Amino acid sequence: MTPDLFYAFTGLVLFITGLFGIIALQHLLRKLLAFNLMGSGTFLMLVGLAQHRNGTDPVVQALVLTGIVVAIAATALALVLIRRYYHLAGRVSLERDA
Repeated sequence: MTPDLFYAFTGLVLFITGLFGIIALQHLLRKLLAFNLMGSGTFLMLVGLAQHRNGTDPVVQALVLTGIVVAIAATALALVLIRRYYHLAGRVSLERDA
C-alpha cells in the first residue's frame, strides 16, 4: 500500500467515524466536532487521492485550502448558533423524536 492510499483510507475512517458521531450523539457540541471530523476526513481523502508520480494536483490543493477556510467560518457560525440556542432553550442537546 502506498502512502497516498494510506492517507485516503485514513480519511475514509475519519469520515465514517464522524458520520457515526452525527447519527449517534445528541449533544450539539459533540455533533459539531463529529461534523468537523467528517470534513477533515474528506480533505485527507482528497489530498491522498490527488497524488501522482510527478507530484500533486494543485487544483485539489487549492480546493482543500479553500475548504479549510470555509470549515473554520462554518464552525464559528455553528458555535454562535449553539450558544444562542443554549440561551433560548436552556440546554445544549436536541430532544429525541417520539
